[in-house]
Amino acid sequence: MRKIAVVTGTRAEYGLLYWIIKDIHEDADLELQLIVTGMHLSPEFGLTVKEIERDGFPIAERVEMLLSSDTETAIATSMGLGMIGFAKAYERLRPDVLLVLGDRYEMMSAVTASVPFRIPVAHIHGGESTEGLIDEPIRHAVTKMSHLHFTSTERYKKRVMQMGEFPETVFCLGAPGLDNIYKLDLLNRQKLSRELNIPQTGKIGIVTYHPVTLEKSTSEYQCVELLKGLKAFPDIYWIFTMSNADTGGRIIIEKIEAFLDENPERGKAFTSLGTLRYLSLLKNSNVMVGNSSSGLIEAPSFELPVVNIGDRQRGRVRAKNLIDVQECNEESIKDAIRKATSNVFRESLNGMENPYGSGDSSEKIVDRLKLLRLDGNIIKKRFYDIN
Repeated sequence: MRKIAVVTGTRAEYGLLYWIIKDIHEDADLELQLIVTGMHLSPEFGLTVKEIERDGFPIAERVEMLLSSDTETAIATSMGLGMIGFAKAYERLRPDVLLVLGDRYEMMSAVTASVPFRIPVAHIHGGESTEGLIDEPIRHAVTKMSHLHFTSTERYKKRVMQMGEFPETVFCLGAPGLDNIYKLDLLNRQKLSRELNIPQTGKIGIVTYHPVTLEKSTSEYQCVELLKGLKAFPDIYWIFTMSNADTGGRIIIEKIEAFLDENPERGKAFTSLGTLRYLSLLKNSNVMVGNSSSGLIEAPSFELPVVNIGDRQRGRVRAKNLIDVQECNEESIKDAIRKATSNVFRESLNGMENPYGSGDSSEKIVDRLKLLRLDGNIIKKRFYDIN
């Protein structure tokens, strides 16, 4: 039986991996080795490991690595602690394949620690670009340490090959997070309002704003400008999903909490919504504001207008639902929200296609994991030269 170790460190990433994890767990030829780390194990970020347990997946290892600080030193130290923890996990589990998604520092620790163990690595969402984040170099470093690549678009497939990866190891299978949209029974407005205890009528806006980790000390100013912009729309009830455990993330959380303390009737904040409620919120919202990749990947499937602030997602493939705000100031944000909520813009999105796929990625990824040849040659990577 082939042992597949899957690493998850955040609530959002677990949502993207859910159907892959489920398919591996239910496959008679595969053994799921689920390694949980990062924010999943932190009460500050919702202790979302409990959600994984409720879903019925056995947890093979818990790797504690998150410190109660988001400084540069704390993040780097967390990465070191993660490498120690993952090394111990691999020594005990001895997986045949390691599966990781994305570009966060937890994945850098997980993959780096796997190298001495000669574990083949399969990487999801390689070749993408986020020019404002430390995720950018981490993602590409993970690609070079990986042996099988599952990209979300053809453009990203070409980028992975540009980095020297052989075409026969790179597969464009779409974004697995979209599978949730087509496989889950999403909540209507009435049920969602009861679940979240929010108004059952009126406009809803979803706000997800993360720090831009390659910019020094900008989080507080940008968040203040964002909140001033949101305040100008009293007819919209704002749902905030809190920031990740990144450098500068805690100051964003503090500012949002202060805003809601002063304006409790204007919105509500959630540390973790879970996949069903989050996607149901996208389905029932009138606009999304912030700098989350969800605005590029999931939101197009709902024809949802997105106000994309700053450089965090610069370089990524995008659909026509995005309105970019390069200058993070109150007036620019207000202008973009007015455009996004206009009938003209909303109607222009009717029938739009999502460039990240149509919700059938998970089964294809699991099939590839089963077909992967595990002889010694897979570890001995050669560089693919593009003539």
